[in-house]
Amino acid sequence: MKKINITETVLRDANQSLIATRLSFDLFAPILKELDEVGYHSLECWGGATFDSCIRYLNEDPWERLKKIKTIVRKTPLQMLLRGQNLLGYKHYPDDVVRKFIKMAVYYGMDIIRIFDALNDFRNIEVAMEETKKQGAHAQGCIVYTVSPIHDIESYIKLAKQLENIGADSICIKDMAGLIMPRIAYNLVKSIKEVVNVPVILHSHSTNGIAEMSYLKAAEAGVDGIDCAISSFSSGTSQPPTESMHYVLEDMDFNTGLQASKLKAVNDFFKPIRDDFSKSGVLDSKVLTPQPEALTYQIPGGMLSNMISQLKNQNAIDKLDAVLNEVPRVREDLGYPPLVTPMSQMVGTQATVNILTGERYKMILKEVKAYCKGEYGKAPGRINEELLEKALGNEKPITIRFADTLEPAFDKAKEHLKDTTTHDEDVLSYLLFPQIAEDFIKNKNMHPTTEHARREYKSQPI
Repeated sequence: MKKINITETVLRDANQSLIATRLSFDLFAPILKELDEVGYHSLECWGGATFDSCIRYLNEDPWERLKKIKTIVRKTPLQMLLRGQNLLGYKHYPDDVVRKFIKMAVYYGMDIIRIFDALNDFRNIEVAMEETKKQGAHAQGCIVYTVSPIHDIESYIKLAKQLENIGADSICIKDMAGLIMPRIAYNLVKSIKEVVNVPVILHSHSTNGIAEMSYLKAAEAGVDGIDCAISSFSSGTSQPPTESMHYVLEDMDFNTGLQASKLKAVNDFFKPIRDDFSKSGVLDSKVLTPQPEALTYQIPGGMLSNMISQLKNQNAIDKLDAVLNEVPRVREDLGYPPLVTPMSQMVGTQATVNILTGERYKMILKEVKAYCKGEYGKAPGRINEELLEKALGNEKPITIRFADTLEPAFDKAKEHLKDTTTHDEDVLSYLLFPQIAEDFIKNKNMHPTTEHARREYKSQPI
């Protein structure tokens, strides 16, 4: 009986996709022991947008959050999502910052680091992969899946082989927009399994109502793992429900290793939390139902929920359909980048600006200009010449790995913060989000209980 590992995403991607990462530690802390007993392959609990959300919205230290989870969850490996050279921010950081961040994350308890580059430019994940393995953690390399005239199965097979060659301990097909069709899932998983000797995982979203079918076809093709969310935080823009996938896979003679009775306890715990977010309006019903039209505009779950939130704040929710129609046009202009962070934010925001200003590229985001210049890596396809000329102006494009042009930054940031903090993790938080982290660090370090806990935990060298 083949084992299919299941990663639970409720603490990261599920709540990021459904409620814009507003799930605080205090809300889920009481269920951590039960989560640890279910039998999950891993518990995704950090990375992605959690770091930003902790500081910006939840008034939590993300490092403390990870430490507290690890203190309780001792059996199940903890997993995070890392954006390669972007880390958890929205720009590329120099190698010294990347290495320091990964070293600190592993020290604080991270076991599996899923590493991707938004453009599948693997020059931008090599340092992160190398450092993850150096620190003794599991380095999972990602293929960011998308659909376009320039992406096909053969191109993804080549990427899988590249990941294995640079040391990936496993490979994740990251289908952030729920685009992978069942037949493609079967063929892609089967083809990749034939050319690599490491486990293959499929990550998808239920945005378009096809993820469950694609998971089953991937299982038939020999997939080693899938990502699911406990049912009360599943479906819609989140992942397929853990319990449903468990029962179906067991019926198909696969072994998930999960205990159904414990899954029920976990789901019962999260139901009232979901209901509270629904009553407050944070959980919008639009993200809970399948939206097959997304097969056209290819917007991932977190991007869609955030876009709805942004348009509401601008009193422009009536423009949602126009923005969704503009997204694929912007994406084509930019050379068909996969819509995953940070590209999803760039394309989505630029599409929104185009609609709200009433003129395409009347204002070009600075991040889009940086992308056109080559600061995020090599564009998958050709960028629209008119847009490129307008974005670059008199500047020349970058052809080398952008991180090679960056000066080391950690020591300089530490010197800047020397009167505010002596903790390296605070320096890393500042480097990722300087606009909001400095005041957060000042306020946090005035709290004696938190400060004592941090000194105690840092008693061992890293």
